[in-house]
Amino acid sequence: MTGGIRVLVADDQPLLRHSLAAVIDADDGMSVVGEAGTGEEAVRLCAERRPDVVLMDIRMPDTDGITATRRITADAGAGSVKVIVLTMFELDEYVRTALQAGASGFLLKDSHPAQLLDAIRRVHRGESLFAPSVLTRLIEAYLARPTGERPGGLAALTERETEVLALVGRGLSNDEIAASLTISIKTVKTHVGNLLSKLRARDRVHLVIAAYENDLVRPAR
Repeated sequence: MTGGIRVLVADDQPLLRHSLAAVIDADDGMSVVGEAGTGEEAVRLCAERRPDVVLMDIRMPDTDGITATRRITADAGAGSVKVIVLTMFELDEYVRTALQAGASGFLLKDSHPAQLLDAIRRVHRGESLFAPSVLTRLIEAYLARPTGERPGGLAALTERETEVLALVGRGLSNDEIAASLTISIKTVKTHVGNLLSKLRARDRVHLVIAAYENDLVRPAR
């Protein structure tokens, strides 16, 4: 297909790589523009083919996925390319390192194909996305940090911004928030931007953490 979301798949296992590509190509709204078996190849293909989203395995020969992600997101010529890290591991060290490298999403390899496609769409729209188990560990890690390293309180928020924050904390997408509050997508994006500024939050993940920290959302037991 032409147009749609352009995706690059990077994984050192040919069977998994081809399977991911087949799932993506079967969707009318996206296409695979390249497959890479090493981190070095992923960096090269990203520069050549300019995908919108890269699915990046962490453990690859030549150059690992974290290093490749850092190089891709640091490349001004790559434009607004987003990286979703795929792994079998939930270890906090990988999650934090992937975030620091510029990843926009973090999914486990055993995710359902529908979850993968949804992740690509959401990340392409500028949303951060993490597997629920990974997000839980992130929340635990950030809440354990000193107060000075956490997002600020909610005193500066309007009632509507607080409502939006609670829905972000529940993991809703911008589309779902718009439907829930009967407002436009543009308005949701404005509220999210205000939240990032007022709470001094670096990204959407920090907004989720702020929602939990301020009891707008409670961890599932």
